[in-house]
Amino acid sequence: MSQSQIKCVIFDCDGTLVDSETLCCQALVQVFANYGAKVSYDNCMANFQGGKMFDILKDISESVGLTIPMEILEPQYREVMRQLFTDQLKPIPHALETVQYLISQNIAVCVVSNGPTAKMQQSLELTGMFDLFENNIFSAFDINCWKPEPDLLLYAAMQMGFKLEECLFVDDTENGVKAGINAGIQTIHFTPLEAKVIQHPLVSHIANLSELQKLPLFHH
Repeated sequence: MSQSQIKCVIFDCDGTLVDSETLCCQALVQVFANYGAKVSYDNCMANFQGGKMFDILKDISESVGLTIPMEILEPQYREVMRQLFTDQLKPIPHALETVQYLISQNIAVCVVSNGPTAKMQQSLELTGMFDLFENNIFSAFDINCWKPEPDLLLYAAMQMGFKLEECLFVDDTENGVKAGINAGIQTIHFTPLEAKVIQHPLVSHIANLSELQKLPLFHH
């Protein structure tokens, strides 16, 4: 990783700041079970992280032979997920203190997600992090372009007022890391579990968010 001074950290939301991926998969299993379709939780965890929810629902529907219109299925999924989040959502370990540390070092922070803005706001509010980001929350729905395309990261950097080389992106999914590579931004692949590690000159790896506090990038 190059030693240039980082001035802005762009965080993914689900699975990076909030421990939501397991709940999202539970919601998928539950919604399809309502239609009598059996969807494997393990299969969801293995295959459907970091994608666009519309596409995920469509793929699963096709694989189980259901033809429910997306305008019915997607709102049902979002409602089940909202309820699960309200009851069970927790921050990723060390997320809160790491974001607070970056702010204390005068590093700008923002959040990007393939999910809608309202979902990010709910996730961050439920986990006590919403105020830290001061509405610096950017959704793929804002620009109609989803990771792994680079546009969301380019948009976030521009809105935050930083050059790409002044930004660091943190994401836990393959789609997210590919977006970072495609955008040409230094990227941290956050892999708390033994995930497939992506090797690339722009990509570094951490298993715990507290490791961000030790990076030389933030120290003059």
